[in-house]
Amino acid sequence: MKKLTACLLAGAALAMAVPASAQFAKAEDAIKYRKNALFVMQQNFGRVAGMAGGKIPFDAGVAAESAAVAEYMAKLPWAGFGPGTDKGETKAKPEIWTDKAKFDDYAKKMQDEMSKLTIAAKSGNLDNIKVAVNATGGACKSCHDDFRAK
Repeated sequence: MKKLTACLLAGAALAMAVPASAQFAKAEDAIKYRKNALFVMQQNFGRVAGMAGGKIPFDAGVAAESAAVAEYMAKLPWAGFGPGTDKGETKAKPEIWTDKAKFDDYAKKMQDEMSKLTIAAKSGNLDNIKVAVNATGGACKSCHDDFRAK
């Protein structure tokens, strides 16, 4: 029984080690995946940003939940930027693939800021949330400015 369990765990670990980009049969699937992941992230971040900006009534519980979803979603779209996904229905600039290190740095910075936003939102302190929203929004804007076509 222990050998079977060890084999199953080893198989699961191996399956997770396969690059996420291998999950897409076609480049269009990867593009659709990343666009949808980014959309869900933006919708949840936008809800928190709306509260921070006074456009939406502040609800600490909703802010914390939305920030947590945005933080989780911030981890997902990057698998959709694989080889061959620079063509098609996308606003992704070619620089994503020619300056991958910078793009990856921007993605990491945004993920880090999303984590800080989640912490701030869980605190329930609107002033802390405002600071975190500004930092997160700045990280998103930097990447869009350099890597997203208008």
